[in-house]
Amino acid sequence: MTTRLDVVKTCKLFIGGAFPRTESGRSMPLHDTKDRVIAHACVASRKDMRNAVEAARKASPGWENATAYLRGQILYRMAEMLEGRREEFTAAIRNTSGVTPARARREVEASIDRLVRFAGWSDKYQQVLGCQNPVAGPFYNFTVPQPTGITAVFAPDAPSLLGLVTLLAAPLCAGCTVVAVASESHPLPGVLLSEICATSDVPPGVVNLLTGQRTELLEPVARHREIAAVLAANLTAGQRTTLQDCAADNLKRVHHVKHTESQWEDDDLVASPWNIEPFVESKTIWHPSST
Repeated sequence: MTTRLDVVKTCKLFIGGAFPRTESGRSMPLHDTKDRVIAHACVASRKDMRNAVEAARKASPGWENATAYLRGQILYRMAEMLEGRREEFTAAIRNTSGVTPARARREVEASIDRLVRFAGWSDKYQQVLGCQNPVAGPFYNFTVPQPTGITAVFAPDAPSLLGLVTLLAAPLCAGCTVVAVASESHPLPGVLLSEICATSDVPPGVVNLLTGQRTELLEPVARHREIAAVLAANLTAGQRTTLQDCAADNLKRVHHVKHTESQWEDDDLVASPWNIEPFVESKTIWHPSST
């Protein structure tokens, strides 16, 4: 009697609404806590990163001009789809990270709630970050927040899902398209999240997700002139220096956060309008008054 071999999933990249293989042809095995291979993930190259930026650039006008209500509805739809696959995500976190079932379940539930929270802020943060300015003269003067452009995201290794969702949702809420790099050590929840994006009415190119080595992608992302901002979490001191030095060459915005796992669950700390603020630019409008 022959022994059946399991078909191990090969996780693709997520670029422009499709799931292409990496241009590099490289992959890395993903192991569970018992050191068994449960999947293979692509190791993205700088060519894959450029393809992702191109897809994000094509999607930018439509996402920037979408109504805040529509962006909120799409973020809420992502939460709905994540809720429907809650057990699958819980198993992925538990098997790859080695946390307890209760801890994995709490991370998935927090990720769902985080998407709902940013969905609610999508049509309200403008009232916090914008204003009507007092001027001496027959004019109205308004400050209106606008999306800054393509944003690159480097997710933390832990929590692999909640960290990625938190960093992804803020620029999406602001109207920015995103090129995200999933957790290097535990990328499987991020890969599953890309499948959520593909089935949640997210327009192609608005979210692009890469897997691979953070150190290999950090410098080309920071030097790419079409990327307007970088949001990274829990980088090492050397990685942060590389990011800031390379980004300074093209005056790219760099926002780095360093949180403990418990701090990622604090909505007031990581899911407020002030977490959206780094990804908007203030446009000032002068308008003559009727008097």
